[in-house]
Amino acid sequence: MSFNPFNETPEKSEKLFLDFKSLYPESYLKDCADPFTKTRIILMNGTEYEAVWYSHQFSRHCKDNNLRRQLEFVRRSEQQQQKKIACLKPKDETVLETTIAYEQLAVELTAILAQREPDKHVKAALDFALLEDFDHLYRYADLLDMEHGVQADKLVGGYTEITPGRPTVAHHRHPYDEIRKPVNFKKCAPITKLDVAIITAAEQQTMNYYMNQCAFYESDLGRRLYQEIALVEEEHVTQYGSLMDVSEGWLECWLNHEYTECYLYYSCYRDEKDKKIKKLWEQCLLQEIAHLHIAADALKQYGRKEWQEVIPNGEFPELIQFSPQEEYIRKVLEQTVENTALREGYINVNQLNDDADFFGYQKLVMPNEKMLPSHQVIRAHIDRTGMDYRAEHAENPVPSLRDRTSDNVRLGRTHRN
Repeated sequence: MSFNPFNETPEKSEKLFLDFKSLYPESYLKDCADPFTKTRIILMNGTEYEAVWYSHQFSRHCKDNNLRRQLEFVRRSEQQQQKKIACLKPKDETVLETTIAYEQLAVELTAILAQREPDKHVKAALDFALLEDFDHLYRYADLLDMEHGVQADKLVGGYTEITPGRPTVAHHRHPYDEIRKPVNFKKCAPITKLDVAIITAAEQQTMNYYMNQCAFYESDLGRRLYQEIALVEEEHVTQYGSLMDVSEGWLECWLNHEYTECYLYYSCYRDEKDKKIKKLWEQCLLQEIAHLHIAADALKQYGRKEWQEVIPNGEFPELIQFSPQEEYIRKVLEQTVENTALREGYINVNQLNDDADFFGYQKLVMPNEKMLPSHQVIRAHIDRTGMDYRAEHAENPVPSLRDRTSDNVRLGRTHRN
């Protein structure tokens, strides 16, 4: 079913704001909600975060107070959307249980986008970070089982396997190796522009979440794990953010933000099974269509451009539908587990020169891999139970990651002997 938000009649301004009773939703039941409903909630929470912070930055770089008032008008509505979506999370869901949903979203969404992405450069970036988020899920799941006695497989609903990916100890790279080549949004496929915007916002939310939670987790080991993985998420956000088209102006970017939100809310609305939350997605979609029209009017008034000059075809491309991506993830893991980044591209770590920045940075921040929290979590679980925690549907596709009594800290990080 084709859908073009530019052709829709926008809501009246008074329908863009909610009273405080309407603003506080009924939370989902953590033991009953479908895991993909949780991932959609996290996705849209992060999308609203991105919209709000972009709008703030735009306003801080804008001299025209009339335009800044329009930005704040839309931003206030976006803030209400974010607050309502965030409170769908129930009070009894722990920080670590929510973290499992964050990583499930990262894994499944990245795999979905990678398989539909026509730009080889963008696809390579998605495949690369996919294996790292996959490994983060495994590390957090072991911590959850060890400290709370909760098995993460129940939280992910069996949709997503829990098994090692590219070991987290191999994720710590020199900052110079995180910058990619920007995509030309005027020449790329419409779906590429959406994919870059979506994954950047999603990973940025995860980075922010871990940056804050590392100081609030109840154990030192957990605090340190959040701290470590938050730094990896910084790498991911840098990678994805560097794919954005740097030639676009503030007004063009604003229009693209609103269009992306419309696309995602429509995707969530079409994909959602929970009737109450489906209704919320519909409400947010109608609000976002109004936001999009305000941004298009601002582009015309202040930028002297029609929206078609930025988004030539407003009809949505293929929508996002969440479903298990196990087969694809296993294939990428088997084929690229030893890859690392090298400037704008990727390379098998065994092909790196001994003096590569990657090795120098590894020695600087990690002179002994035993100090790494991601390694300590698995080691502690093995010491306590005799093996790590996994929820595999078949043995790991990488032979060197199959041993459940040891944590591989060399794969993807050092040259093979």
